[in-house]
Amino acid sequence: MTKAMTTHLDVVSAETSLFSGRVSHLRVSGQEGELGIMPGHTPLLTPIKPGMVKLVKQHGDEEVIYVSGGFLEVQPYGVTVLADTAIRGQDLDLAKAEAAKRSAQEQMSNPSSDIDYALVTAQLAEAIAQLRVIKMLRK
Repeated sequence: MTKAMTTHLDVVSAETSLFSGRVSHLRVSGQEGELGIMPGHTPLLTPIKPGMVKLVKQHGDEEVIYVSGGFLEVQPYGVTVLADTAIRGQDLDLAKAEAAKRSAQEQMSNPSSDIDYALVTAQLAEAIAQLRVIKMLRK
């Protein structure tokens, strides 16, 4: 019997540690596109954008975690996702994400002098990313 190669993964946010354990691989939304990380990956430090971290645990179970952005660090003996906010995929609230998307879109379509476009754009991106994760989990 051959032992599957794994690496240690920590997914942490400012509030909590969401996952700590062995994974065979993971996928994350980097600034330049989707990244696939497997054991033995070249060391890397890169920003990540709002989206999902899809991980395959040591024994094949999958888990999806939404992250609002942050950093991915790959070292020879482990991987760390440092997220601004992290929520387990099954804990995302569809109604709340849709409301946040609508609110951001309304602010952008009815601009006022005190609107912070960077903040509203970031809020819209986070809401859309949450909705994508929810949609993917429901398939």
